[in-house]
Amino acid sequence: MLKIAIILGSTRPGRTGSPVANWVYEHARQRPDAEFELIDVAQQNLPLLDEPMPPSTGQYSKDHTKAWSARIAPFDGYIFVTAEYNHSVPGALKNAIDFLYAEWNNKSAGFVSYGSAGGTRVVEHLRGIAAELQLADVRAQVFLPFDDEFDDDQDFVPTDEATEALTPLFDQVIAWAGAMKTLRS
Repeated sequence: MLKIAIILGSTRPGRTGSPVANWVYEHARQRPDAEFELIDVAQQNLPLLDEPMPPSTGQYSKDHTKAWSARIAPFDGYIFVTAEYNHSVPGALKNAIDFLYAEWNNKSAGFVSYGSAGGTRVVEHLRGIAAELQLADVRAQVFLPFDDEFDDDQDFVPTDEATEALTPLFDQVIAWAGAMKTLRS
Protein backbone atom coordinates (compact mmCIF):
# COMPACT_ATOMS: atom_id res chain seq x y z
CA MET A 1 0.00 0.00 0.00
CA LEU A 2 1.21 3.50 -0.79
CA LYS A 3 2.51 5.58 2.11
CA ILE A 4 1.86 9.33 2.21
CA ALA A 5 3.35 11.67 4.81
CA ILE A 6 1.47 14.77 5.90
CA ILE A 7 4.23 17.19 6.88
CA LEU A 8 3.42 20.09 9.20
CA GLY A 9 5.94 22.79 8.37
CA SER A 10 5.35 25.54 10.94
CA THR A 11 7.25 25.35 14.22
CA ARG A 12 6.10 28.62 15.79
CA PRO A 13 4.67 28.35 19.33
CA GLY A 14 0.91 28.86 19.22
CA ARG A 15 0.83 28.00 15.51
CA THR A 16 -2.48 27.52 13.76
CA GLY A 17 -0.96 24.74 11.67
CA SER A 18 -1.52 21.96 14.20
CA PRO A 19 -5.34 21.95 13.91
CA VAL A 20 -5.03 22.24 10.12
CA ALA A 21 -2.62 19.29 9.89
CA ASN A 22 -4.79 17.22 12.24
CA TRP A 23 -7.86 18.01 10.09
CA VAL A 24 -6.01 16.88 6.94
CA TYR A 25 -4.79 13.73 8.70
CA GLU A 26 -8.23 12.80 10.06
CA HIS A 27 -9.77 13.04 6.59
CA ALA A 28 -6.84 11.22 4.98
CA ARG A 29 -7.12 8.30 7.41
CA GLN A 30 -10.59 7.57 6.03
CA ARG A 31 -9.07 6.68 2.66
CA PRO A 32 -8.65 2.95 1.92
CA ASP A 33 -6.13 3.51 -0.91
CA ALA A 34 -3.10 4.70 1.07
CA GLU A 35 -1.59 4.80 4.53
CA PHE A 36 -1.04 8.26 5.98
CA GLU A 37 1.27 9.48 8.72
CA LEU A 38 1.54 12.92 10.27
CA ILE A 39 5.07 14.31 10.65
CA ASP A 40 5.68 17.53 12.59
CA VAL A 41 8.87 19.36 11.62
CA ALA A 42 8.93 20.89 15.12
CA GLN A 43 9.51 17.42 16.60
CA GLN A 44 12.48 16.56 14.37
CA ASN A 45 15.06 18.66 16.23
CA LEU A 46 16.83 19.77 13.08
CA PRO A 47 19.39 22.57 13.47
CA LEU A 48 20.09 24.95 10.63
CA LEU A 49 21.53 22.91 7.78
CA ASP A 50 24.91 21.81 9.08
CA GLU A 51 26.00 19.03 6.74
CA PRO A 52 29.41 19.67 5.15
CA MET A 53 28.47 17.91 1.89
CA PRO A 54 25.55 18.87 -0.38
CA PRO A 55 22.46 16.70 0.20
CA SER A 56 22.59 15.50 -3.42
CA THR A 57 25.71 13.47 -2.54
CA GLY A 58 23.81 11.47 0.10
CA GLN A 59 26.90 11.65 2.34
CA TYR A 60 25.23 12.48 5.64
CA SER A 61 27.54 12.86 8.62
CA LYS A 62 25.16 14.05 11.35
CA ASP A 63 22.90 11.76 13.35
CA HIS A 64 19.96 14.16 13.04
CA THR A 65 20.27 14.10 9.25
CA LYS A 66 20.44 10.31 9.17
CA ALA A 67 17.35 10.13 11.40
CA TRP A 68 15.49 12.65 9.20
CA SER A 69 16.47 10.70 6.09
CA ALA A 70 15.19 7.46 7.61
CA ARG A 71 11.95 9.21 8.56
CA ILE A 72 11.26 10.67 5.09
CA ALA A 73 12.64 8.01 2.71
CA PRO A 74 9.93 5.32 3.13
CA PHE A 75 7.10 7.51 1.82
CA ASP A 76 5.73 7.50 -1.72
CA GLY A 77 4.31 11.00 -1.50
CA TYR A 78 3.88 14.02 0.72
CA ILE A 79 1.25 16.58 1.60
CA PHE A 80 2.85 19.71 2.97
CA VAL A 81 0.71 21.69 5.43
CA THR A 82 2.22 25.13 5.59
CA ALA A 83 1.70 28.69 6.63
CA GLU A 84 2.82 31.54 4.44
CA TYR A 85 5.54 33.59 6.14
CA ASN A 86 6.39 36.90 4.48
CA HIS A 87 5.05 35.69 1.11
CA SER A 88 7.17 32.53 1.24
CA VAL A 89 8.11 29.24 2.92
CA PRO A 90 8.55 29.06 6.70
CA GLY A 91 12.27 28.85 7.45
CA ALA A 92 11.98 25.61 9.43
CA LEU A 93 10.15 23.85 6.59
CA LYS A 94 12.65 25.05 3.98
CA ASN A 95 15.50 23.93 6.22
CA ALA A 96 13.93 20.48 6.72
CA ILE A 97 13.44 20.06 2.98
CA ASP A 98 16.98 21.22 2.22
CA PHE A 99 18.60 18.57 4.45
CA LEU A 100 17.70 15.82 1.96
CA TYR A 101 17.67 15.19 -1.75
CA ALA A 102 17.29 11.60 -3.01
CA GLU A 103 14.65 10.89 -0.36
CA TRP A 104 12.30 13.33 -2.16
CA ASN A 105 13.06 12.19 -5.73
CA ASN A 106 10.36 10.70 -7.97
CA LYS A 107 7.56 11.04 -5.46
CA SER A 108 4.39 13.12 -5.40
CA ALA A 109 3.67 16.30 -3.46
CA GLY A 110 0.53 18.20 -2.63
CA PHE A 111 -0.08 21.32 -0.60
CA VAL A 112 -2.48 22.62 2.04
CA SER A 113 -1.67 26.23 2.80
CA TYR A 114 -3.06 28.90 5.07
CA GLY A 115 -2.54 32.61 5.60
CA SER A 116 -3.96 36.02 4.82
CA ALA A 117 -4.14 35.14 1.10
CA GLY A 118 -4.72 31.44 1.74
CA GLY A 119 -1.01 30.71 1.46
CA THR A 120 -1.04 31.00 -2.32
CA ARG A 121 2.45 32.48 -2.50
CA VAL A 122 4.09 29.83 -0.31
CA VAL A 123 2.74 27.12 -2.63
CA GLU A 124 4.19 28.89 -5.66
CA HIS A 125 7.60 28.89 -3.97
CA LEU A 126 7.26 25.25 -2.90
CA ARG A 127 6.45 24.25 -6.49
CA GLY A 128 9.83 25.59 -7.63
CA ILE A 129 11.58 23.76 -4.81
CA ALA A 130 9.69 20.56 -5.65
CA ALA A 131 10.82 20.75 -9.27
CA GLU A 132 14.47 20.89 -8.22
CA LEU A 133 13.97 17.90 -5.92
CA GLN A 134 12.23 15.87 -8.66
CA LEU A 135 8.99 15.90 -6.66
CA ALA A 136 5.92 15.73 -8.89
CA ASP A 137 3.62 18.40 -7.47
CA VAL A 138 -0.07 17.94 -8.20
CA ARG A 139 -2.45 20.60 -9.42
CA ALA A 140 -5.14 20.20 -6.75
CA GLN A 141 -4.41 22.09 -3.58
CA VAL A 142 -6.24 23.46 -0.58
CA PHE A 143 -6.00 27.18 0.22
CA LEU A 144 -7.24 28.32 3.63
CA PRO A 145 -7.61 32.11 3.90
CA PHE A 146 -7.70 33.43 7.46
CA ASP A 147 -10.87 35.44 6.71
CA ASP A 148 -12.81 32.35 5.58
CA GLU A 149 -11.43 29.41 7.54
CA PHE A 150 -10.39 30.88 10.90
CA ASP A 151 -12.39 32.68 13.59
CA ASP A 152 -10.51 35.81 14.63
CA ASP A 153 -7.58 34.62 12.50
CA GLN A 154 -6.84 31.93 15.12
CA ASP A 155 -9.39 29.14 15.59
CA PHE A 156 -9.55 26.85 12.56
CA VAL A 157 -13.13 26.26 11.43
CA PRO A 158 -12.97 24.70 7.95
CA THR A 159 -15.75 25.42 5.50
CA ASP A 160 -17.51 22.68 3.58
CA GLU A 161 -15.71 23.90 0.44
CA ALA A 162 -12.32 23.44 2.09
CA THR A 163 -13.23 19.95 3.24
CA GLU A 164 -14.47 19.05 -0.24
CA ALA A 165 -11.19 20.32 -1.73
CA LEU A 166 -9.30 17.62 0.18
CA THR A 167 -10.71 14.82 -2.01
CA PRO A 168 -9.10 15.86 -5.31
CA LEU A 169 -5.87 16.65 -3.46
CA PHE A 170 -5.76 13.14 -1.97
CA ASP A 171 -6.82 11.58 -5.29
CA GLN A 172 -4.01 13.28 -7.21
CA VAL A 173 -1.27 12.76 -4.62
CA ILE A 174 -2.12 9.06 -4.40
CA ALA A 175 -2.39 8.60 -8.18
CA TRP A 176 0.92 10.33 -8.81
CA ALA A 177 2.59 8.46 -5.94
CA GLY A 178 1.62 5.20 -7.60
CA ALA A 179 2.79 6.34 -11.01
CA MET A 180 6.09 7.66 -9.67
CA LYS A 181 6.79 4.43 -7.82
CA THR A 182 7.58 2.77 -11.15
CA LEU A 183 10.44 5.25 -11.63
CA ARG A 184 11.95 4.27 -8.30
CA SER A 185 11.81 0.52 -9.01
